[in-house]
Amino acid sequence: MIQLPEGSWWDWDVVEWNAGRLRLGAGSDLSYHHGLELVFSDPLFVTCPAAFQDPTFREPTPEEVRVVSRQTGEIPALVVAFEADAGGPEPAAGLIAAGGLEIVQGTVFRYGRPSPAPGERLAPWVRPPEA
Repeated sequence: MIQLPEGSWWDWDVVEWNAGRLRLGAGSDLSYHHGLELVFSDPLFVTCPAAFQDPTFREPTPEEVRVVSRQTGEIPALVVAFEADAGGPEPAAGLIAAGGLEIVQGTVFRYGRPSPAPGERLAPWVRPPEA
């Protein structure tokens, strides 16, 4: 099961998703920045809302592991399940199978700003302002 570091990780969204990586960003308010990322390497199977709040991460059920293995042809190194508020009347379910997971803390700005300080980054879609 995922053990998140201490912090206010209420708001979540998909920051980046490609064949090699799924990056989820979290913070208390995603308007300007986020401070936590779950970086899944080599995502094989993803069922995840684009934006959600207050997830409860848990071990996948045997049936969820079977669903993933039927879809991918293998049992991946990592399978993570969660429920979260995605704005609907019922909690949304998330299921992610990947090669690995890295938990990264640090400020990631969601708007252009010159010269982030050490340990700070700009979100992948943000272009730094021209000097």
